Amino acid sequence: QVQLVESGGGSVQPGGSLRLSCVASRSAFSIGTMAWYRQVPGKQRERVASITKGSSTNYADSVKGRFTISRDNAKNTVYLQINSLKPEDTAVYYCNAQGRLYDTPPTRDFWGQGTQVTVSS
Repeated sequence: QVQLVESGGGSVQPGGSLRLSCVASRSAFSIGTMAWYRQVPGKQRERVASITKGSSTNYADSVKGRFTISRDNAKNTVYLQINSLKPEDTAVYYCNAQGRLYDTPPTRDFWGQGTQVTVSS
């Protein structure tokens, strides 16, 4: 199993910034694409950004220009830099990683427990 631990959430005012981090524990799994999702109570989990092992990125339209995803493969860590925060960004943010045991199919999904981001004045 791959364990993912998120950190960096908190309460900020609109227009503020946060940097979320997610560290994947070392294991027999080879980590591929990593992503950030967010979820508000009563709504389905939404993917906001993803990044491949080669650092190719993809963003949801709602966060383009404000969120930046990056990774450090040596540290098994993915980051989400969030700028110009809006109240509608308030959610629990979850880290996701795809991994393959001994770099062999099938690919599995792993999830962190989430970190709360609250944007309010």
